[in-house]
Amino acid sequence: MANDPLADALNSIRTHETFSKQVCEVKPSKLVRETLKILQRTGYIGDFEFVDDGKSGYFKIKLLGKINKCGAVKPRFAVKRTDWNDWESKYLPGSGFGVFVVSTPQGLMTHTEAKDKGLGGRLLAFVY
Repeated sequence: MANDPLADALNSIRTHETFSKQVCEVKPSKLVRETLKILQRTGYIGDFEFVDDGKSGYFKIKLLGKINKCGAVKPRFAVKRTDWNDWESKYLPGSGFGVFVVSTPQGLMTHTEAKDKGLGGRLLAFVY
């Protein structure tokens, strides 16, 4: 199995949301942490914290029941700054509904922030 902590984390969040769980625990990584910050900022998840269990630790995430679907985008497509609308229509259910998490030269951000800044980037994940 390929080692993709982001895909594993989003899959775990989606599964926990499906069963109306309040809390979800996922393996830590820098990419997961930055993605969780974006999900929190956009209102999809509540607070999250790193719990040090003496091994590698984990993120404990408070779920708000606002995620219908989320996942990693594979392969991680490169998107030009002029092509955001095309990708929105491919992956997201409606205009202005849901976000992509994208990696840009200025760091991780949502696709709307990248669009506003006139940046392209790589699609990492989607959530709605």
